[in-house]
Amino acid sequence: MTHNFGAGPCILPQEVFKQASQAVLEFNGTGLSILEISHRTPEFEQVVDETVRLVKELLNVPEGYSVVLLQGGASMQFSMVPLNLLGEGQTAAYLDSGVWASKAIKEGKVVGNVNVVASSKDANYTYIPRDFEIPADSAYFHYTSNNTIYGTELFETPKTSVPVVCDMSSDIMSRVINVSDFDLIYAGAQKNIGPAGVTVVIVKDSILGKAGRKLGSMLDYQIQVEGGSMYNTPPVFAIYVSMLNLRWLKSKGGIAEIERENIAKAEALYKEIDRNPLFKGTCKIEDRSRMNICFVMENPELEKPFLKFAEDRDIIGIKGHRSVGGFRASMYNALPITSVHALIDAMQEFAEKQRN
Repeated sequence: MTHNFGAGPCILPQEVFKQASQAVLEFNGTGLSILEISHRTPEFEQVVDETVRLVKELLNVPEGYSVVLLQGGASMQFSMVPLNLLGEGQTAAYLDSGVWASKAIKEGKVVGNVNVVASSKDANYTYIPRDFEIPADSAYFHYTSNNTIYGTELFETPKTSVPVVCDMSSDIMSRVINVSDFDLIYAGAQKNIGPAGVTVVIVKDSILGKAGRKLGSMLDYQIQVEGGSMYNTPPVFAIYVSMLNLRWLKSKGGIAEIERENIAKAEALYKEIDRNPLFKGTCKIEDRSRMNICFVMENPELEKPFLKFAEDRDIIGIKGHRSVGGFRASMYNALPITSVHALIDAMQEFAEKQRN
């Protein structure tokens, strides 16, 4: 068995792969592959409808919000958010907690005024800034809930009277959230929703249409909402696989159950990192991510040997990002706890060999 700790595109359930592979050959009795079916057929419209319905059901999305399935990844949202929400002469507030947050800030500045209310760049993003002020006249406040490269996660939504926008690309569907705390949530699918190619946007209808600028149709949330996620040809296969994966998540008991599993996985690995004298975590303990666990070795010269040691045991994807080094174990929803135990066993076995 291969233990896939890759940061993304990431592990998906085997049963989803089997169902999706069958649909590649023949979809839903149509005699056609899912790869060639028209997105305007009733059969595929049902796929879009079910995918949106499952997002709303699993996250308990309240009335007054729309869910749309877009393309361009979270990186497209870095531009779409300010284009739709940041009016002329207004200022948006951003929290800088990692590379993706800083990229969102960069794109926001192309559109208008951006106020970075706090940053942890001074410590290589190893903590989540706190005790910052969000000006009450901000057009919106934007933050990234989980920082995949650095292994930090913000579990509590900052309190503010201004609209809250969150990039949840790498921890959406991994824990229970209160959608009503947010005015716009966006997430690239390739962590816990499905394969790369589709982006989920959950937007409060009442915040749209107020920026006062004319937008190209593809960049306008209102037009995308009115188009029912099909203003243009959608990423058919990515949406279909996302639907299958959301069905799988629902069958497991939903987000409350998967959060319980994710907590158990993270606690087990962090316990070994803190116990094992060869390893140490890179982030402040209170800000540790459940999705992306970053750690290094006390002796950096042992990192390459341990990486090889792990790969020989079919543990892949744990090499840390180049800006952090060390290791990163990404533990998204579909990763079984048996894979976590395989990594822990490898860490213990490697430590034992170093003692002998």
